[in-house]
Amino acid sequence: MQNIPVDTNRLGSLMCVVPPEPRINMETGQVRTDRDGNVVWVVGISVRQQATRRADVIEVAIPGEPTGIQEGMRVTLAELTAVAWEIDGRKGTSFRATGIAGEGARGPAVSAPPSRSKGAGQGGSEA
Repeated sequence: MQNIPVDTNRLGSLMCVVPPEPRINMETGQVRTDRDGNVVWVVGISVRQQATRRADVIEVAIPGEPTGIQEGMRVTLAELTAVAWEIDGRKGTSFRATGIAGEGARGPAVSAPPSRSKGAGQGGSEA
């Protein structure tokens, strides 16, 4: 397998479309862990290309539980890599990142705190 770095600045808009969940080994039913023993979490990310209206959804594996990431939230990914794989005649590409953060957070991290802004872009205010 070859890890290929992905320049996230060239991807366009990234949005969480499937909230984080632990990756499960389908054969054993066990939660998967990485080489360091961290539980691997998977997040569905919509990638909208800058020059077109086209969007694709990719699953990104992240070590450790991402916090504060919710469906519909714009996100940033740290050290995103594409990994080409081949198993039993099947080929594909998987994606990994070292961290994820909601837009406006200080930077991608596995434990990104939830945004504390109130009602920005929510259309209304509370009394």
